[in-house]
Amino acid sequence: MTLIAVVGATGTGKSDFALDLAESFARAGRSAEVVNADAMQLYRGMDIGTAKLAPDERRGIPHHLLDVLEVADEASVAAYQRDARRAVDEIVDRGDVALLVGGSGLYVSSVIHDFRFPGTDAAVRARLEADLAELGPGLLHARLREIDAETAQAVDPSNGRRLVRALEVIELTGEPKAARLPDEPVPWRAHRIVHLRSDRAELIGRLDARAARMFDVGLVDEVRALLPLGLESGVTARRAIGYAQALAELEGRMSRAEAVAETQQLTRTYARRQVGWFRRYRAAADLDAADGAARARELARLTALD
Repeated sequence: MTLIAVVGATGTGKSDFALDLAESFARAGRSAEVVNADAMQLYRGMDIGTAKLAPDERRGIPHHLLDVLEVADEASVAAYQRDARRAVDEIVDRGDVALLVGGSGLYVSSVIHDFRFPGTDAAVRARLEADLAELGPGLLHARLREIDAETAQAVDPSNGRRLVRALEVIELTGEPKAARLPDEPVPWRAHRIVHLRSDRAELIGRLDARAARMFDVGLVDEVRALLPLGLESGVTARRAIGYAQALAELEGRMSRAEAVAETQQLTRTYARRQVGWFRRYRAAADLDAADGAARARELARLTALD
């Protein structure tokens, strides 16, 4: 097997599992490389709030698509799909195993499933973005729900960017389902998926502690350093969970306690949505992240795959 996706909610240990898997392949005489599938880890300088592995924590395993965007850049799933597939192809062409690792569901799906992104129209996009600025995401989500309730159910009501894109696609194609992922997606290439799961109560405890720790170890200072690089003008980066709250603290709009509490709440909500997204991967091998014996068996099984 030359492509393995390691997915799951934030805080379930995907990075550690992927590194263990790469080392297992190395012991079996094959090399494996990691391709990042976390949208916010694409950004240079966004390290603390994304739990990005530092170079000396990567155990010598090559990593791709980390630190490839500036914070003022807009992340695009279509561009990510192109770049990630190129990285996978290059890894496989060398005879190695590509490990697609991350919790950004749409980004993972864009690589492993063979679906195409409709084009854009600057005028339509500008009009919808003006509606978003004037009306807010709630009303745009209601508009989407009237057109296609199933698509609306899959889009976070607070994610204005996704709402604008869904409405743009529907308007340009005239087909509500065009903004929806297929029920039975066709694989881009043969792959395996490992879905790391965790007990909900334990996961919430870890996520709450991690959010507080991010602020303790310097998230606000990280945000302060990113401001001269254009963080506030970044369409994607400035909305990242933790970064928006750290910015609010820095600007005096939130206290530290309020910033931490909101980051914790949003992280819990995001993790719940991730679980829902990855549940649709029916062929995935579910793995209890806390079960050491099951983890060892899965590592052995994946390493033995042809």
